Amino acid sequence: MSRDNNSGRPKKPRSSTRNNSDDSRASRSGNSSGSKPFKKSFPKAGERNSDSRKTGGTSYQDRMDKKFGKTEQTDFITNSSEERKTFGKSAPKRGGSRPANTFDTRDKYERGSLKYGRRPGSGDDKNKDGAKSFVQKRRLNKIEKDVHKDTIRLNKFIANSGICSRREADELITQGLVEVNGKVVTEMGYQVQKTDKVVFDGQSITPEKPVYVLLNKPKGYISTTKDDKARKTVMDLVANASPYRVFPVGRLDRSTTGVILLTNDGHMTKKLTHPSFDAKKIYHVTLDKKLTHEDMKLIAEGIRLDEGVAEVDQISFIEGKPKNEVGIEIHIGWNRVIRRIFQRLGYEVEALDRVMFAGLTKKNIKRGHWRILSEQEVNNLKML
Repeated sequence: MSRDNNSGRPKKPRSSTRNNSDDSRASRSGNSSGSKPFKKSFPKAGERNSDSRKTGGTSYQDRMDKKFGKTEQTDFITNSSEERKTFGKSAPKRGGSRPANTFDTRDKYERGSLKYGRRPGSGDDKNKDGAKSFVQKRRLNKIEKDVHKDTIRLNKFIANSGICSRREADELITQGLVEVNGKVVTEMGYQVQKTDKVVFDGQSITPEKPVYVLLNKPKGYISTTKDDKARKTVMDLVANASPYRVFPVGRLDRSTTGVILLTNDGHMTKKLTHPSFDAKKIYHVTLDKKLTHEDMKLIAEGIRLDEGVAEVDQISFIEGKPKNEVGIEIHIGWNRVIRRIFQRLGYEVEALDRVMFAGLTKKNIKRGHWRILSEQEVNNLKML
């Protein structure tokens, strides 16, 4: 054995160094036989956690879960839908880790959106007409309740006539402006019969509540209440729309389709049909041939007819349609005015559809179907 000149300590032989180190590791690991050292393969993540639970020790993953409050996830399958769900508190987002309570987005489409309580595309979905039926029936039920009553309060009698609201009617009654059967009534809550004659401001009023029905008229129906030739009328389509008798506002030709309003409000009818109120109407016109730009310019300037010059507010081609389809906006209500305008220039109207009348459109109304106007739509008509 030689000595190191710098440290003065004897050097160990290099040949026995590896053997001695192996023996020492074997003795520390509990392997008394010096033949082979004890070696254990590195466990996987799931095995490491399971081993630590068996031995009673805590692994690194367990310590991290305990530190951040992460709980065990429990998976189960429900008896009804057999859908897989995960419960448990979510761990805080550290290093982009996924929360524990996240779910597969496929569940949302398999179970349907729970926000709306239905399955998308399932047989239980209601169509648009069915969804609106409840609202329509509720409005009609309110009207029918008033119809079957024998007596009615005087303020409601006045309000149903469309003159004013109930509160305003009470003020009119207290001021002595309302007469019942020739006598001035100032009593609040006074009950009147429907056969009584109620006069306000010198005019007789009826207790019928105003009803406004919007119809998408199909082809082959005439816009009258009665026809001597027994042809089909728009009244056949709205027979169940109101317990009161309604009348069409204006007219559409038998071959013309589109929006038409029916109501028992005579004041509103007069207002919408008079040219001075400027009720706008938009038509979709289909011609037998393409409309030239020169003829379109002539129509925009005004075509002279028997009644005078037919003024057109706007006219243009319809985007994405052939040149024989145009949109035209007018406010005059002459008989067959659209057809006569184009006939004067040598065109024949093959199809005519009114898509808008006084701000009312046929959106969500199928051909031959109708709906009751909302309060907001009625208020818009009154403000015209």
